Amino acid sequence: MKNNEIIHACAPDAPIQAYIEHYAHMMNVSLEQSLAHSGAHPKLLEAMTYSIMAGGKRLRPILMIAAAEALEAELERIIPVACAVEMIHTYSLIHDDLPAMDDDDYRRGKLTNHKVYGEAMAILAGDGLLTHAFYTAAQAGSTDAQSMTQVLGVIREMAAFAGITGMVAGQAADMEGEQGITSLQQLEAIHLRKTGDLIVFALRAGGRLAGASEAQLQALESYGYGIGLAFQIQDDILDISGDPNKIGKAVNSDERTGKVTYPYFLGLEGSRRKMNELTSASKEAVQKAGLPHPSRLLQLADYLMNRDR
Repeated sequence: MKNNEIIHACAPDAPIQAYIEHYAHMMNVSLEQSLAHSGAHPKLLEAMTYSIMAGGKRLRPILMIAAAEALEAELERIIPVACAVEMIHTYSLIHDDLPAMDDDDYRRGKLTNHKVYGEAMAILAGDGLLTHAFYTAAQAGSTDAQSMTQVLGVIREMAAFAGITGMVAGQAADMEGEQGITSLQQLEAIHLRKTGDLIVFALRAGGRLAGASEAQLQALESYGYGIGLAFQIQDDILDISGDPNKIGKAVNSDERTGKVTYPYFLGLEGSRRKMNELTSASKEAVQKAGLPHPSRLLQLADYLMNRDR
């Protein structure tokens, strides 16, 4: 992926919003270049590009970059894997929105992929993004054996965290448990897989490519699972009290569809307390990990807790 001309670090004293915007723009350019140079079938490319460029937060790539920067890594090797994790995330959203799954008409304020391109092409667009993610991640390796071994380890983890024991397992459990979740523990187990695993992979990949120790990787994992659950709780809260113009869909959709959420078990105030507890524990894990520059990870945890979309 020839994008070195757009890879440059954000100013260390920039506010967190500027940091997010800087790397979101970098990811947009990198993702667009990766798909444009993929040689995909034209209509398939159009459908893939429609969803990948539909205004995502780029949360997972930004967390990967922040983890790598916490260990003073250069970004050139990080960006291909950051693109890959966003492709996997986007494929999962395309498939989630299908009539056989959540049957959603809108995503981020735009028509869902199958509403624009039809169900068959939407399935293929998701398939295309998933498989292209592994091709893209492999570009992080150089010609030396040590680098290739490191990238192979990252790709192995990507398959595990995104696959049948990770994110896909969470999606399967979510579908199996629809309308039938009877405990907070059951709900949490679903979200640890469905949301948390891909976030954890992003953080571990950034750390691994930056040479993190096993203890540091474990700390990044603890941080990831904590903010992953906090992120889901905030989504549930915003579905009740958010601004539909900001979140890109109508509020109270969970209640209308009978979906069990954190506020269902804990109420709004209890959900907010749980989110604060998870965020504090996540930040503590990072602060104790001996990372040279953890400030962006700490700022991102606070930003995610206070977001309004």
